[in-house]
Amino acid sequence: MTAEAGHTLNDVAIEAVGSLVEAIRQDDDKAKTTWAAHVTWTGGFRSEARVRGFDATPSDEPAALGGGDTAANPVEQLLSALGNCLAVGYAANATVAGITLDRLTVDLKGDIDLKVFLGLAEGHAGFGSITARVRIDSPAPRAELEELHRRVVATSPVGHTLRSAVPVDVELI
Repeated sequence: MTAEAGHTLNDVAIEAVGSLVEAIRQDDDKAKTTWAAHVTWTGGFRSEARVRGFDATPSDEPAALGGGDTAANPVEQLLSALGNCLAVGYAANATVAGITLDRLTVDLKGDIDLKVFLGLAEGHAGFGSITARVRIDSPAPRAELEELHRRVVATSPVGHTLRSAVPVDVELI
């Protein structure tokens, strides 16, 4: 079963998503997008990120790492980005498949060895692993939820970015 245009499911604008899909089918260039953020240091270990016209998203480190503990730190924001991306994927794909979502939660955690970050060792400074646990309350059969899960994991832009070697160029101007 698939959702039809004009119907609302999971608070997703089905017609808007359908229009985007159709526009991309007709013009491949419409699939190529660029996203941007502007980050400003605000003192100590605090900074804020601005994207599009939204209010700034603050960042700080926990007190144990020398910060003021006023906001999530960058690695917590990275986990949040993955969780939010997965949530969008579940909502979009469930809606297209006609699956009602009553509740969806994603719990994430990751392990980092601070020795490299603190200059006490050489090696990998980032997450050694990330685990996401997804809980879905839905009247859909388990087989449909498993297929939904497979599709979401296979198509998550943030998930793909984290799993792949993505070139990152950090240039001092």
